[in-house]
Amino acid sequence: MSSSISQDDKLSQLIRDYFESGGSTVTESCFYLSSRSSRLDHDDPTHYSNLQEILEDRTEAENEIHGKVLMYLRDADEFVLKNIRKLRKLIVYRLEKDNYESHLCRTSWSTPFDCPSGEYEYVEVVMRNKDGGTVRVIVDLDFRTEFELARPTPDYEELKDALPSIFVGDEEKIDKLVSLVCSAAKQSLKARGLHIPPWRKESHMKSKWLSSNRKRVSSAEFMSCLSKYMTQNGNACFLDLVQADQQLGTYNC
Repeated sequence: MSSSISQDDKLSQLIRDYFESGGSTVTESCFYLSSRSSRLDHDDPTHYSNLQEILEDRTEAENEIHGKVLMYLRDADEFVLKNIRKLRKLIVYRLEKDNYESHLCRTSWSTPFDCPSGEYEYVEVVMRNKDGGTVRVIVDLDFRTEFELARPTPDYEELKDALPSIFVGDEEKIDKLVSLVCSAAKQSLKARGLHIPPWRKESHMKSKWLSSNRKRVSSAEFMSCLSKYMTQNGNACFLDLVQADQQLGTYNC
């Protein structure tokens, strides 16, 4: 049997460790440099000061949604925590139950040059701002992992570790963060004598969260799809629907 740990298991353990360590305030794990970043003598401190500045520039909407997400994660059972896709659906479901306009957002993109096409999934919340307009708040439950590099320099590893594991922020914030970290990644790869792979280029990374080609799915829609699947495949699927509803909090049994 392989001893490797799946990404879902890593995320589940990270969430458990976070709460067991007492990280329960809104500002922790999302808006400040991670406590995993401990070195003070970085070769390029500009990246760290800029990262701190970006993360600390937070809005009331971001505070509000992050607080909700932490509450939902504390309430989630092991079945959901071990599967990132179920976890995203749980967050969408709970946000909608609390009267937020929330969707499971799936982006896809293609490019005509050397950067490969791709797709990505995250949670989106549409909030009203003070001017009466709307703003997209992006929730990524495994944000830091997206910036891992092979053979990183110590400085890049520290910067990556300082990123929030759970990201909550608007499009402007994620645009700034991706630009900053991709710049540091470019320096790290260059220092190691490595070429920048197409999937690590800034344009490709930004497409994960900022691509205009995105499909929004509400919790009602994916529950409806499951119900339709049950109808088409007979009573054998009934337990699947009941289990899903139980895990999403529909039943108290």
